[in-house]
Amino acid sequence: MVALLQIIQEQRTQIQQLKDEIARLKGHKTRPLIKPSTLEPPTPAAGAADSSRLDAPKRAKTAELIIHEEVPIAPANIPEGSKRNGCQTYVVQDLHLKPHNTRYVLERWRTPDGRELIGELPAAVRDGGHFGPVLKAIVLYQHHQQQVPQPRILTMLHDLGVDISSGQLNRLLQENHAAFHAEKEQLLAAGLAVSGYIHVDDTVARHQGRNGYTTHIGNEYFAWFASTESRSRLNFLQLLRGQAEDYWLTEEAFAWMQEQKLAPTIVQRLQAAAARTFADEAAWRQHLEGLGIVDERHQRIASEGALLGSVLAHGLRRDLVIVSDDAGQFDVWLHALCWVHAERNINKLVPVSDRQRADLEAVRGELWQLYADLKAYRLQPDPTHKATLAARFDALCQRPTCFALLRQALRRLQHNKGELLLVLERPDIPLHNNLSEQDIRDFVTKRKISGGTRSALGRRCRDTFLSLHKTCRKLGLSFWDYLRDRLAGLSQIPPLASLVRQRAADKAATRQAGFDNSQPMPAIATV
Repeated sequence: MVALLQIIQEQRTQIQQLKDEIARLKGHKTRPLIKPSTLEPPTPAAGAADSSRLDAPKRAKTAELIIHEEVPIAPANIPEGSKRNGCQTYVVQDLHLKPHNTRYVLERWRTPDGRELIGELPAAVRDGGHFGPVLKAIVLYQHHQQQVPQPRILTMLHDLGVDISSGQLNRLLQENHAAFHAEKEQLLAAGLAVSGYIHVDDTVARHQGRNGYTTHIGNEYFAWFASTESRSRLNFLQLLRGQAEDYWLTEEAFAWMQEQKLAPTIVQRLQAAAARTFADEAAWRQHLEGLGIVDERHQRIASEGALLGSVLAHGLRRDLVIVSDDAGQFDVWLHALCWVHAERNINKLVPVSDRQRADLEAVRGELWQLYADLKAYRLQPDPTHKATLAARFDALCQRPTCFALLRQALRRLQHNKGELLLVLERPDIPLHNNLSEQDIRDFVTKRKISGGTRSALGRRCRDTFLSLHKTCRKLGLSFWDYLRDRLAGLSQIPPLASLVRQRAADKAATRQAGFDNSQPMPAIATV
């Protein structure tokens, strides 16, 4: 009877989803059925009142402003014999948006020996195509930070009196950005070198009318995006190794092949061969075919191992933890799962009886408490609590219930125990993947506004400037100041990769100086 009620409930839910889809296609309003996760408190909406901020003392809003102009204003009709009695100030912030056109007159001189000399344009102007660094910075800032489409930027420039065509605007957005691309690639190497963990996620990215994927790699120090046609594990490993193209057969590579249950005869064939490094994919494929390894699965697993060997050979930390939402392509090396995503499998269940409802609420209550205690453990690790927390996890996953779907969800939770409880061995890693979800949100917004990309150069520029923009935000830098610095050739802002390394070093020093294991750990419940 309970099974029939469960089937009826599932059909009812599916029918409602189909009705909502029909209503959406017809342009009618739909009734959302998605329930938010309760493991983490919701992020307050922009502009929402914050009691802590309301109680904070008011700051002098204009005390730190740079005053560019001061205008004295005397009262009208001052009676004769009046005396000046001080003054009061009133600060007005404004912007001056107006064209500023410069004609460079390059003098030509002829030397006594017949040579001809001519004045040189400033470096910031030479590659601008008759457009200055501030205008280029405005265009890039509007498009990549503010998500403004090209036609609207063009309209704004025309309204301001700038003589520019749509083709010239497109070139400003896509061409002559080699320095930006190089700085973006340096971010990944620096971020992986200084980080104990990284967040990863991907999302659909349309390109040339076809679905592709954009992968995010980052943490609190940096953000790095790359768009490709695939979301496979091979693709992820290729992204991790950065600009390298080689393949390495190392001990870790062979260990990976054995872990993935590659046929022992295939592994032995690769181990018996003398070659261990290969310059590029073509040389690697030729080696596999020369050994008679032509099966698609065999080639894929062997390639994953060789790519992992290459990534480690190029400096990837062997203790690096990859935090993801349980997507299979990210399950390499040390892998930790997001608790928020794991909890969704339980949160979305719909009970059909009072007993099922009671079981579900009891499981969710225990899960929330365990999650809260794991957060407390991260703040103050205590090895004596490891066994208690692990036992509570096992008891939760083995809890008896009449709810069949809940039992399945708990079995899946138990299957992922090692990745969910990795925090007990590595309290420095986060318990969720929210950072990656938030970082990739800007890309999703841009996709909704602009659809997809049409050229490889446009797709590369989108990934580059999104990476630089998000990294500037994490480092506390103004993206506007960064663009002006780079485009004007000022070099007052250090390379972002150097700032990432410095931020990581500062945080490590602060953590080491401030760590005090004598502080009591918050109370943790026992089973």
